[in-house]
Amino acid sequence: MLPIQSGIFEEILLLSEFMENPIQITDKAKLEIVTTLEANKIPDTYGLRVGLRGGGCSGTFLLGFDTASDADQVYKIDGIKVIIDKRHLMYVLGVLVDYEEGMNGSGYTVSSLEKK
Repeated sequence: MLPIQSGIFEEILLLSEFMENPIQITDKAKLEIVTTLEANKIPDTYGLRVGLRGGGCSGTFLLGFDTASDADQVYKIDGIKVIIDKRHLMYVLGVLVDYEEGMNGSGYTVSSLEKK
């Protein structure tokens, strides 16, 4: 039997979690997403699209409500239907979607979770 390298199980578990939940959504963002969907009577065929706009160094995160196409991967994350274009998946893995309220307004934020 070959010895297993230390940490390999943790890496496999982390990869498995990313495949089931490639992004994280805060409780505040979940509440706002559900409220928006219900208030605007958006059909169940729609979900939260997370992706990229542009490319390279100037790319920005994209959030919106949309329907899935054949080019998309669909996830159910804490009850929220999340749609990610398969080509964008590697770029959005591990991002955190939040909702912030401040003096200058409110809105969704998307940030990368850096490994510490």
